[in-house]
Amino acid sequence: MRAALAVAQEALRTGDVPVGAVILNEKNVIISQGCNKREDLDDPTAHAEIVAIRAAAQSLGTWRLDGCTLVVTLEPCAMCAGAIAQSRITTLVFGAFDEKAGAVGSMWDLLRDPRSLHKVEVRSGVMADESSKMLQDFFQNQRR
Repeated sequence: MRAALAVAQEALRTGDVPVGAVILNEKNVIISQGCNKREDLDDPTAHAEIVAIRAAAQSLGTWRLDGCTLVVTLEPCAMCAGAIAQSRITTLVFGAFDEKAGAVGSMWDLLRDPRSLHKVEVRSGVMADESSKMLQDFFQNQRR
């Protein structure tokens, strides 16, 4: 999670919401990373998770990320939860819950829904305070 928090800082340089993600392979080696790049790329789908998933698929030469772990500072939204399932990521670890748009326990629970075709192990609340503080600081500065 510390690596994902460090990556989240990169989003601040472009004025985007500081969310960071890293993907680890089965040997727990980071194979990709991503931060929010919506502002930088003018792309509404450029969430940290999507950026990291695309980079991991390119790095591995396959869209199937079986055995990989995605670590992200904020609970994924519905779009990102769908991408996690579609890419066959095995484990998701996230920090802060997103009470407004979270799709892995807060608003919805797409990855653990019994109707889901792909099951993902989920660990939530890891370093949640640190993740939440970064987001709170960002939004407080936006309102000034």
